[in-house]
Amino acid sequence: MKCVVALTLLLAQSFAFAQTPAPSTLSRVTQSGILRVCTPGDYKPFSFQRAPGEFEGLDVDLMGSLATALNAKPQFVKTTWANLLPDFVAGKCDIAAGGISVSLERQKQAYFSTPYMVNGKTPLTRCENVARYQSIEAIDQPSVRVIANPGGSNEKFARAKLSHAQLTMHSDNLTIFDELVKGHADVFVTEAAEAIVQSKAHPELCAVNPDKPLQYAEMGYLLPNGDDVFKHFVDQWLHLSQANGEYAQMSAKWLGK
Repeated sequence: MKCVVALTLLLAQSFAFAQTPAPSTLSRVTQSGILRVCTPGDYKPFSFQRAPGEFEGLDVDLMGSLATALNAKPQFVKTTWANLLPDFVAGKCDIAAGGISVSLERQKQAYFSTPYMVNGKTPLTRCENVARYQSIEAIDQPSVRVIANPGGSNEKFARAKLSHAQLTMHSDNLTIFDELVKGHADVFVTEAAEAIVQSKAHPELCAVNPDKPLQYAEMGYLLPNGDDVFKHFVDQWLHLSQANGEYAQMSAKWLGK
């Protein structure tokens, strides 16, 4: 009888342990005082690494706001677009930011915050060629030299939609615009916000119809899969930031609108 009772107690304790939820990221961040943010840091105007350990951009400012709401400080963890999801899933950070497109493939392994921006795919080309590249069909031609950066939604779009064009992968997202300026490539398809910002930084380049993108896209923040507590907090923080005008102020700083 004693053995049966002992076994019952052991099973009950094991069941209770199995049902105990894992600590939320919210608790870990508030206790440690550090919000770890994975970011590629090569995507203006969202996140740009200007020096080792020093980042700037819209998402950098917003992550500072989120950290403040958590009574914490942001700690940016440098990654690449190819390694963004593996690094995040491996637990190297609490949230990922930097102009990340919401996708079903990423959603399989992580949560997304509520989207904070609609930012569809937009061609960037030399200004004299704007009339030539008004559609996917016009770009997806054997004579058109398309350039893309690896590991993210830009590469996925290029491979899926522009398979007939000459595709070149350029690993450095910071110098990919110079390839267009020099005439080494004809078109780079990226998000509208980046196309607009880079056209201002490079007068030779123009964004093609950024208000009518080739493909609809949203941007959000990667969050730990299954952590509903942290997702609800981030979503509410983002809602309040937009409602009280903080988001608009930061957006105007980096996007000029």
